[in-house]
Amino acid sequence: MPKILVVDDQRNMRTTLAMMLRGAGYEVDEASDGNEGGDRGAKGAYDVVLTDLRMGGSDGLAVLRAVKDSHAMTECIVMTAYGTIESAVEAMRLGAFDYIQKPFTEQELLMKVERAIDSRRLTGQVQLLASEFKEKFKFENIAGRSQAVREVLGRIVKVAPTDATVLITGESGTGKELVAKAIHANSKRGDRPFVPVNCAAISETLLESELFGHARGSFTGAVAARKGLFEEADGGTFFFDEIAETPLSFQAKLLRAIQENEIRRVGENKPVKVNVRIIAATNQELLTAIAEKRFRQDLYYRLNVARFILPPLRERREDIAVLMEFFLQKYNRKMACRSRLADGVIEAVSQYEFPGNIRELENMIEQAVALSSGGVITVDDVLPAPVLPRRIGGAGRALSDVVDGAERQAIEVALRDCDGSREKAAELLGISPTTLWRKMTRLAITYPPS
Repeated sequence: MPKILVVDDQRNMRTTLAMMLRGAGYEVDEASDGNEGGDRGAKGAYDVVLTDLRMGGSDGLAVLRAVKDSHAMTECIVMTAYGTIESAVEAMRLGAFDYIQKPFTEQELLMKVERAIDSRRLTGQVQLLASEFKEKFKFENIAGRSQAVREVLGRIVKVAPTDATVLITGESGTGKELVAKAIHANSKRGDRPFVPVNCAAISETLLESELFGHARGSFTGAVAARKGLFEEADGGTFFFDEIAETPLSFQAKLLRAIQENEIRRVGENKPVKVNVRIIAATNQELLTAIAEKRFRQDLYYRLNVARFILPPLRERREDIAVLMEFFLQKYNRKMACRSRLADGVIEAVSQYEFPGNIRELENMIEQAVALSSGGVITVDDVLPAPVLPRRIGGAGRALSDVVDGAERQAIEVALRDCDGSREKAAELLGISPTTLWRKMTRLAITYPPS
Protein backbone atom coordinates (compact mmCIF):
# COMPACT_ATOMS: atom_id res chain seq x y z
CA MET A 1 0.00 0.00 0.00
CA PRO A 2 1.51 3.37 -1.01
CA LYS A 3 2.41 5.53 1.98
CA ILE A 4 1.79 9.28 2.01
CA LEU A 5 2.81 12.04 4.43
CA VAL A 6 0.52 15.09 4.68
CA VAL A 7 2.14 18.27 6.03
CA ASP A 8 -0.11 21.24 6.85
CA ASP A 9 -0.29 23.54 9.88
CA GLN A 10 -4.07 23.97 9.49
CA ARG A 11 -5.66 21.09 11.37
CA ASN A 12 -8.96 21.03 9.47
CA MET A 13 -7.20 21.03 6.08
CA ARG A 14 -4.74 18.35 7.18
CA THR A 15 -7.48 16.11 8.57
CA THR A 16 -9.65 16.49 5.47
CA LEU A 17 -6.76 15.63 3.15
CA ALA A 18 -5.85 12.59 5.23
CA MET A 19 -9.47 11.35 5.12
CA MET A 20 -9.60 11.77 1.33
CA LEU A 21 -6.39 9.81 0.84
CA ARG A 22 -7.28 7.05 3.29
CA GLY A 23 -10.62 6.72 1.54
CA ALA A 24 -8.73 6.14 -1.72
CA GLY A 25 -6.80 3.27 -0.14
CA TYR A 26 -3.55 4.98 0.85
CA GLU A 27 -1.70 4.71 4.16
CA VAL A 28 -1.38 8.25 5.54
CA ASP A 29 0.73 9.94 8.22
CA GLU A 30 0.23 13.56 9.29
CA ALA A 31 2.63 16.33 10.33
CA SER A 32 1.34 19.54 11.93
CA ASP A 33 4.05 21.93 10.73
CA GLY A 34 7.13 22.22 8.52
CA ASN A 35 9.60 21.21 11.21
CA GLU A 36 7.76 17.98 12.00
CA GLY A 37 7.16 17.37 8.30
CA GLY A 38 10.84 17.73 7.46
CA ASP A 39 11.86 15.38 10.29
CA ARG A 40 9.29 12.71 9.46
CA GLY A 41 9.91 12.99 5.75
CA ALA A 42 13.67 12.59 6.23
CA LYS A 43 13.32 9.61 8.59
CA GLY A 44 10.40 7.74 7.02
CA ALA A 45 10.12 5.91 3.70
CA TYR A 46 7.20 7.63 1.97
CA ASP A 47 6.09 7.24 -1.63
CA VAL A 48 4.62 10.75 -1.71
CA VAL A 49 4.88 13.82 0.54
CA LEU A 50 2.01 16.32 0.19
CA THR A 51 3.00 19.60 1.84
CA ASP A 52 1.57 23.07 2.13
CA LEU A 53 3.90 25.76 0.85
CA ARG A 54 3.18 28.49 3.39
CA MET A 55 3.41 27.40 7.05
CA GLY A 56 4.64 28.82 10.31
CA GLY A 57 8.26 27.93 11.09
CA SER A 58 9.77 25.86 8.29
CA ASP A 59 7.91 26.24 5.01
CA GLY A 60 7.14 23.69 2.31
CA LEU A 61 10.44 24.31 0.51
CA ALA A 62 12.33 23.29 3.66
CA VAL A 63 10.23 20.11 3.85
CA LEU A 64 11.00 19.45 0.18
CA ARG A 65 14.75 19.85 0.70
CA ALA A 66 14.78 17.59 3.77
CA VAL A 67 12.85 14.85 1.98
CA LYS A 68 14.87 14.97 -1.24
CA ASP A 69 18.19 15.03 0.58
CA SER A 70 17.31 11.82 2.43
CA HIS A 71 15.00 10.01 0.00
CA ALA A 72 15.58 11.21 -3.55
CA MET A 73 13.01 8.80 -4.98
CA THR A 74 10.14 10.14 -2.82
CA GLU A 75 7.85 12.36 -4.90
CA CYS A 76 6.69 15.65 -3.42
CA ILE A 77 3.56 17.66 -4.24
CA VAL A 78 3.28 21.20 -2.89
CA MET A 79 -0.03 22.94 -2.18
CA THR A 80 -0.16 26.62 -3.03
CA ALA A 81 -2.61 29.43 -2.46
CA TYR A 82 -3.46 32.14 -4.97
CA GLY A 83 -0.50 34.44 -5.58
CA THR A 84 2.23 31.93 -4.67
CA ILE A 85 2.83 30.44 -8.12
CA GLU A 86 6.40 31.77 -8.20
CA SER A 87 7.15 29.78 -5.05
CA ALA A 88 5.59 26.72 -6.66
CA VAL A 89 7.90 27.12 -9.65
CA GLU A 90 10.85 27.32 -7.25
CA ALA A 91 9.63 24.10 -5.62
CA MET A 92 9.56 22.39 -9.03
CA ARG A 93 13.10 23.55 -9.64
CA LEU A 94 14.15 21.98 -6.33
CA GLY A 95 12.70 18.63 -7.34
CA ALA A 96 8.97 18.70 -6.53
CA PHE A 97 6.94 16.37 -8.73
CA ASP A 98 4.01 18.78 -9.09
CA TYR A 99 2.00 21.48 -7.37
CA ILE A 100 -1.73 21.94 -6.82
CA GLN A 101 -3.40 25.31 -6.31
CA LYS A 102 -6.01 25.86 -3.60
CA PRO A 103 -8.92 25.47 -3.66
CA PHE A 104 -8.88 22.11 -5.40
CA THR A 105 -11.28 19.20 -5.73
CA GLU A 106 -10.79 15.71 -4.37
CA GLN A 107 -10.60 14.42 -7.94
CA GLU A 108 -7.78 16.84 -8.80
CA LEU A 109 -5.83 15.83 -5.70
CA LEU A 110 -6.20 12.09 -6.22
CA MET A 111 -5.22 12.40 -9.89
CA LYS A 112 -1.95 14.17 -9.03
CA VAL A 113 -1.18 11.74 -6.20
CA GLU A 114 -1.81 8.77 -8.50
CA ARG A 115 0.58 10.21 -11.09
CA ALA A 116 3.21 10.76 -8.42
CA ILE A 117 2.79 7.15 -7.23
CA ASP A 118 3.18 5.91 -10.82
CA SER A 119 6.34 8.00 -11.21
CA ARG A 120 7.71 6.63 -7.94
CA ARG A 121 6.96 3.06 -9.01
CA LEU A 122 8.60 3.59 -12.40
CA THR A 123 11.68 5.12 -10.79
CA GLY A 124 11.86 2.10 -8.51
CA GLN A 125 11.89 -0.25 -11.49
CA VAL A 126 14.71 1.75 -13.06
CA GLN A 127 16.64 1.68 -9.80
CA LEU A 128 16.21 -2.10 -9.63
CA LEU A 129 17.80 -2.58 -13.03
CA ALA A 130 20.44 0.07 -12.48
CA SER A 131 21.50 -1.04 -8.98
CA GLU A 132 20.72 -4.69 -8.17
CA PHE A 133 21.44 -5.96 -11.68
CA LYS A 134 24.44 -3.70 -12.02
CA GLU A 135 25.85 -4.91 -8.70
CA LYS A 136 25.18 -8.59 -9.29
CA PHE A 137 25.70 -8.96 -13.04
CA LYS A 138 27.40 -5.68 -14.02
CA PHE A 139 24.56 -4.86 -16.43
CA GLU A 140 25.32 -1.19 -16.96
CA ASN A 141 22.90 0.94 -18.99
CA ILE A 142 20.60 -1.98 -19.87
CA ALA A 143 17.08 -0.97 -18.86
CA GLY A 144 13.67 -2.36 -19.72
CA ARG A 145 10.82 -4.45 -18.34
CA SER A 146 9.62 -6.22 -21.50
CA GLN A 147 9.77 -9.96 -22.01
CA ALA A 148 12.38 -9.39 -24.73
CA VAL A 149 14.75 -7.60 -22.33
CA ARG A 150 14.26 -10.22 -19.61
CA GLU A 151 15.10 -12.95 -22.11
CA VAL A 152 18.26 -11.13 -23.23
CA LEU A 153 19.42 -10.63 -19.64
CA GLY A 154 18.77 -14.25 -18.78
CA ARG A 155 20.63 -15.42 -21.87
CA ILE A 156 23.62 -13.20 -21.01
CA VAL A 157 23.87 -14.86 -17.60
CA LYS A 158 23.89 -18.31 -19.24
CA VAL A 159 26.27 -17.57 -22.15
CA ALA A 160 28.75 -15.22 -20.45
CA PRO A 161 30.63 -17.82 -18.31
CA THR A 162 31.37 -19.92 -21.41
CA ASP A 163 33.93 -19.06 -24.07
CA ALA A 164 31.39 -19.47 -26.88
CA THR A 165 31.63 -17.11 -29.84
CA VAL A 166 28.65 -14.75 -29.88
CA LEU A 167 26.77 -13.13 -32.76
CA ILE A 168 24.49 -10.17 -31.95
CA THR A 169 22.09 -8.91 -34.61
CA GLY A 170 19.62 -6.05 -34.62
CA GLU A 171 18.97 -2.61 -36.07
CA SER A 172 21.32 0.28 -35.38
CA GLY A 173 20.81 1.73 -31.91
CA THR A 174 19.32 -1.38 -30.28
CA GLY A 175 22.21 -1.78 -27.81
CA LYS A 176 24.39 -4.45 -29.39
CA GLU A 177 27.62 -3.14 -27.84
CA LEU A 178 25.98 -2.88 -24.40
CA VAL A 179 25.08 -6.57 -24.61
CA ALA A 180 28.63 -7.40 -25.70
CA LYS A 181 30.06 -5.50 -22.72
CA ALA A 182 27.66 -7.24 -20.33
CA ILE A 183 28.73 -10.65 -21.67
CA HIS A 184 32.39 -9.70 -21.20
CA ALA A 185 31.82 -8.32 -17.69
CA ASN A 186 30.12 -11.54 -16.56
CA SER A 187 32.73 -13.85 -18.11
CA LYS A 188 35.90 -15.23 -16.60
CA ARG A 189 37.67 -12.66 -18.80
CA GLY A 190 35.92 -9.75 -17.08
CA ASP A 191 39.15 -8.35 -15.59
CA ARG A 192 40.95 -8.52 -18.95
CA PRO A 193 40.66 -6.05 -21.88
CA PHE A 194 37.45 -5.51 -23.84
CA VAL A 195 38.55 -4.24 -27.26
CA PRO A 196 35.81 -2.97 -29.60
CA VAL A 197 36.37 -2.05 -33.24
CA ASN A 198 33.89 -0.60 -35.72
CA CYS A 199 34.70 -2.38 -38.96
CA ALA A 200 32.80 0.20 -41.00
CA ALA A 201 35.06 2.99 -39.68
CA ILE A 202 38.36 1.46 -40.89
CA SER A 203 39.31 1.44 -44.56
CA GLU A 204 39.85 -1.90 -46.24
CA THR A 205 43.58 -1.19 -46.76
CA LEU A 206 44.17 -0.51 -43.05
CA LEU A 207 41.83 -3.11 -41.54
CA GLU A 208 44.26 -6.05 -41.53
CA SER A 209 47.14 -3.95 -40.21
CA GLU A 210 44.98 -2.37 -37.52
CA LEU A 211 43.68 -5.69 -36.23
CA PHE A 212 46.62 -8.05 -36.81
CA GLY A 213 49.53 -5.60 -36.62
CA HIS A 214 52.44 -5.26 -39.05
CA ALA A 215 56.19 -5.73 -39.36
CA ARG A 216 58.62 -2.90 -39.87
CA GLY A 217 58.84 -1.94 -43.54
CA SER A 218 55.88 -4.09 -44.57
CA PHE A 219 54.35 -1.09 -46.37
CA THR A 220 55.05 2.58 -46.96
CA GLY A 221 54.94 4.38 -43.65
CA ALA A 222 55.51 1.26 -41.51
CA VAL A 223 58.65 2.65 -39.87
CA ALA A 224 58.36 0.33 -36.87
CA ALA A 225 56.74 -2.98 -35.98
CA ARG A 226 53.38 -2.66 -34.30
CA LYS A 227 51.03 -4.94 -32.38
CA GLY A 228 47.49 -5.19 -33.65
CA LEU A 229 44.31 -4.85 -31.65
CA PHE A 230 43.97 -8.63 -31.52
CA GLU A 231 47.15 -8.89 -29.48
CA GLU A 232 46.03 -5.99 -27.28
CA ALA A 233 42.92 -8.02 -26.47
CA ASP A 234 44.89 -11.16 -25.53
CA GLY A 235 43.17 -12.87 -22.60
CA GLY A 236 40.07 -10.72 -23.03
CA THR A 237 37.25 -10.13 -25.49
CA PHE A 238 37.37 -8.72 -29.02
CA PHE A 239 34.17 -7.09 -30.25
CA PHE A 240 33.65 -6.76 -34.02
CA ASP A 241 30.94 -4.16 -34.58
CA GLU A 242 29.43 -4.16 -38.08
CA ILE A 243 31.21 -7.38 -39.03
CA ALA A 244 29.32 -7.49 -42.35
CA GLU A 245 31.28 -4.44 -43.53
CA THR A 246 34.55 -6.39 -43.75
CA PRO A 247 35.84 -7.49 -47.20
CA LEU A 248 35.81 -11.16 -48.18
CA SER A 249 39.63 -11.29 -48.24
CA PHE A 250 39.80 -10.24 -44.60
CA GLN A 251 36.97 -12.60 -43.62
CA ALA A 252 39.10 -15.57 -44.72
CA LYS A 253 41.97 -14.47 -42.46
CA LEU A 254 39.59 -13.77 -39.58
CA LEU A 255 38.12 -17.26 -39.92
CA ARG A 256 41.59 -18.78 -39.58
CA ALA A 257 42.37 -16.58 -36.58
CA ILE A 258 39.19 -17.79 -34.80
CA GLN A 259 39.77 -21.45 -35.68
CA GLU A 260 43.49 -21.60 -34.90
CA ASN A 261 43.73 -18.95 -32.17
CA GLU A 262 46.60 -17.33 -34.02
CA ILE A 263 47.25 -14.39 -36.31
CA ARG A 264 49.96 -13.26 -38.71
CA ARG A 265 51.12 -9.67 -38.71
CA VAL A 266 51.23 -7.99 -42.11
CA GLY A 267 54.67 -8.64 -43.61
CA GLU A 268 55.48 -11.59 -41.33
CA ASN A 269 55.18 -15.36 -41.80
CA LYS A 270 55.56 -16.30 -38.16
CA PRO A 271 52.18 -16.93 -36.47
CA VAL A 272 51.40 -15.25 -33.16
CA LYS A 273 49.22 -17.10 -30.67
CA VAL A 274 46.31 -15.12 -29.22
CA ASN A 275 43.67 -16.05 -26.67
CA VAL A 276 40.59 -13.93 -27.26
CA ARG A 277 36.85 -14.43 -27.14
CA ILE A 278 35.08 -13.19 -30.26
CA ILE A 279 31.79 -11.28 -30.14
CA ALA A 280 30.49 -9.94 -33.46
CA ALA A 281 27.55 -7.70 -34.24
CA THR A 282 25.79 -6.47 -37.34
CA ASN A 283 22.65 -4.59 -38.36
CA GLN A 284 22.49 -6.51 -41.65
CA GLU A 285 20.80 -9.80 -42.46
CA LEU A 286 23.81 -12.08 -42.87
CA LEU A 287 21.94 -14.82 -44.75
CA THR A 288 21.08 -12.24 -47.39
CA ALA A 289 24.72 -11.10 -47.48
CA ILE A 290 25.78 -14.73 -47.94
CA ALA A 291 23.35 -15.16 -50.84
CA GLU A 292 24.75 -12.00 -52.42
CA LYS A 293 28.33 -13.27 -51.98
CA ARG A 294 29.21 -10.45 -49.58
CA PHE A 295 29.78 -12.62 -46.52
CA ARG A 296 31.42 -16.00 -46.11
CA GLN A 297 29.09 -18.81 -45.11
CA ASP A 298 31.81 -20.64 -43.15
CA LEU A 299 32.56 -17.51 -41.11
CA TYR A 300 28.84 -17.10 -40.40
CA TYR A 301 28.62 -20.60 -38.94
CA ARG A 302 31.78 -20.01 -36.91
CA LEU A 303 30.33 -16.80 -35.42
CA ASN A 304 26.76 -18.01 -34.99
CA VAL A 305 27.39 -20.22 -31.96
CA ALA A 306 25.43 -18.18 -29.40
CA ARG A 307 22.95 -15.85 -31.09
CA PHE A 308 21.32 -12.71 -29.67
CA ILE A 309 18.60 -11.01 -31.71
CA LEU A 310 17.80 -7.55 -30.31
CA PRO A 311 14.31 -6.30 -31.25
CA PRO A 312 13.79 -2.69 -32.34
CA LEU A 313 12.30 -0.28 -29.81
CA ARG A 314 9.00 -0.04 -31.71
CA GLU A 315 8.45 -3.75 -30.98
CA ARG A 316 8.90 -3.32 -27.21
CA ARG A 317 7.11 -0.07 -26.51
CA GLU A 318 6.53 -1.05 -22.88
CA ASP A 319 10.24 -0.29 -22.34
CA ILE A 320 10.00 3.31 -23.57
CA ALA A 321 8.76 4.71 -20.23
CA VAL A 322 11.50 2.90 -18.29
CA LEU A 323 14.19 4.01 -20.73
CA MET A 324 13.00 7.64 -20.66
CA GLU A 325 13.20 7.69 -16.86
CA PHE A 326 16.58 5.92 -16.99
CA PHE A 327 18.07 8.50 -19.37
CA LEU A 328 16.37 11.37 -17.51
CA GLN A 329 18.15 10.35 -14.29
CA LYS A 330 21.42 9.86 -16.17
CA TYR A 331 21.47 13.34 -17.71
CA ASN A 332 20.01 15.05 -14.65
CA ARG A 333 23.06 13.77 -12.75
CA LYS A 334 25.44 14.65 -15.57
CA MET A 335 24.13 18.22 -15.99
CA ALA A 336 23.29 18.80 -12.29
CA CYS A 337 19.61 19.32 -13.18
CA ARG A 338 16.27 18.21 -11.75
CA SER A 339 14.25 18.10 -14.94
CA ARG A 340 11.06 16.05 -15.04
CA LEU A 341 8.64 14.93 -17.74
CA ALA A 342 5.38 16.83 -18.12
CA ASP A 343 2.06 14.97 -18.26
CA GLY A 344 1.45 13.25 -21.58
CA VAL A 345 5.09 13.16 -22.72
CA ILE A 346 5.56 9.41 -22.28
CA GLU A 347 2.30 8.66 -24.07
CA ALA A 348 3.23 10.94 -26.99
CA VAL A 349 6.75 9.56 -27.32
CA SER A 350 5.42 5.99 -27.19
CA GLN A 351 3.60 6.62 -30.49
CA TYR A 352 6.84 7.46 -32.31
CA GLU A 353 8.43 4.78 -34.52
CA PHE A 354 12.08 5.36 -33.45
CA PRO A 355 14.08 4.49 -36.58
CA GLY A 356 17.20 5.18 -34.48
CA ASN A 357 15.95 2.98 -31.62
CA ILE A 358 17.41 3.42 -28.11
CA ARG A 359 20.26 5.61 -29.31
CA GLU A 360 17.73 8.06 -30.80
CA LEU A 361 15.65 8.06 -27.60
CA GLU A 362 18.73 8.74 -25.46
CA ASN A 363 19.70 11.65 -27.71
CA MET A 364 16.16 13.06 -27.42
CA ILE A 365 16.27 13.01 -23.61
CA GLU A 366 19.81 14.42 -23.41
CA GLN A 367 18.82 17.31 -25.67
CA ALA A 368 15.57 17.90 -23.77
CA VAL A 369 17.35 18.07 -20.39
CA ALA A 370 19.87 20.52 -21.82
CA LEU A 371 17.33 22.80 -23.51
CA SER A 372 14.12 22.55 -21.45
CA SER A 373 12.99 25.69 -19.65
CA GLY A 374 11.85 25.64 -16.03
CA GLY A 375 12.93 22.06 -15.46
CA VAL A 376 9.77 20.61 -17.04
CA ILE A 377 10.22 18.66 -20.29
CA THR A 378 7.26 18.99 -22.64
CA VAL A 379 6.30 17.03 -25.75
CA ASP A 380 7.76 19.80 -27.93
CA ASP A 381 11.11 19.48 -26.10
CA VAL A 382 11.32 15.77 -26.92
CA LEU A 383 9.49 15.56 -30.26
CA PRO A 384 9.91 18.92 -32.03
CA ALA A 385 7.21 19.57 -34.61
CA PRO A 386 7.27 19.10 -37.45
CA VAL A 387 9.35 15.93 -37.29
CA LEU A 388 11.77 15.94 -40.20
CA PRO A 389 10.56 13.55 -42.93
CA ARG A 390 12.60 10.45 -43.62
CA ARG A 391 12.80 9.42 -47.25
CA ILE A 392 12.13 5.82 -48.27
CA GLY A 393 14.66 4.76 -50.89
CA GLY A 394 13.92 6.41 -54.20
CA ALA A 395 10.17 6.40 -53.77
CA GLY A 396 10.18 10.13 -53.14
CA ARG A 397 7.64 9.88 -50.32
CA ALA A 398 8.37 10.72 -46.70
CA LEU A 399 7.88 7.98 -44.13
CA SER A 400 5.82 10.40 -42.05
CA ASP A 401 3.48 10.94 -45.05
CA VAL A 402 3.01 7.20 -45.51
CA VAL A 403 2.29 6.67 -41.80
CA ASP A 404 -0.06 9.66 -41.64
CA GLY A 405 -1.99 8.40 -44.66
CA ALA A 406 -2.42 4.95 -43.18
CA GLU A 407 -3.46 6.36 -39.78
CA ARG A 408 -5.96 8.76 -41.40
CA GLN A 409 -7.57 5.95 -43.39
CA ALA A 410 -7.79 3.62 -40.36
CA ILE A 411 -9.30 6.34 -38.13
CA GLU A 412 -11.86 7.43 -40.72
CA VAL A 413 -12.98 3.84 -41.33
CA ALA A 414 -13.26 3.18 -37.57
CA LEU A 415 -15.30 6.34 -37.01
CA ARG A 416 -17.62 5.43 -39.87
CA ASP A 417 -18.10 1.88 -38.59
CA CYS A 418 -18.80 3.19 -35.07
CA ASP A 419 -21.23 5.92 -36.20
CA GLY A 420 -18.85 8.64 -35.05
CA SER A 421 -18.37 7.37 -31.49
CA ARG A 422 -14.80 8.18 -30.48
CA GLU A 423 -14.87 5.80 -27.51
CA LYS A 424 -15.95 2.84 -29.67
CA ALA A 425 -13.55 3.81 -32.47
CA ALA A 426 -10.64 4.03 -30.02
CA GLU A 427 -11.52 0.58 -28.65
CA LEU A 428 -11.70 -0.79 -32.20
CA LEU A 429 -8.28 0.70 -33.04
CA GLY A 430 -6.71 -0.54 -29.79
CA ILE A 431 -5.79 2.94 -28.51
CA SER A 432 -7.09 5.24 -25.79
CA PRO A 433 -9.73 7.91 -26.55
CA THR A 434 -7.13 10.56 -25.63
CA THR A 435 -4.67 9.18 -28.17
CA LEU A 436 -7.43 9.05 -30.80
CA TRP A 437 -8.37 12.67 -30.10
CA ARG A 438 -4.72 13.72 -30.38
CA LYS A 439 -4.29 11.91 -33.71
CA MET A 440 -7.53 13.39 -35.07
CA THR A 441 -6.35 16.87 -34.09
CA ARG A 442 -2.92 16.37 -35.68
CA LEU A 443 -4.37 14.91 -38.88
CA ALA A 444 -7.27 17.44 -39.00
CA ILE A 445 -9.87 14.64 -39.07
CA THR A 446 -13.50 15.56 -38.43
CA TYR A 447 -16.62 13.41 -38.31
CA PRO A 448 -18.74 13.57 -40.27
CA PRO A 449 -16.12 14.61 -42.84
CA SER A 450 -16.38 18.30 -43.70
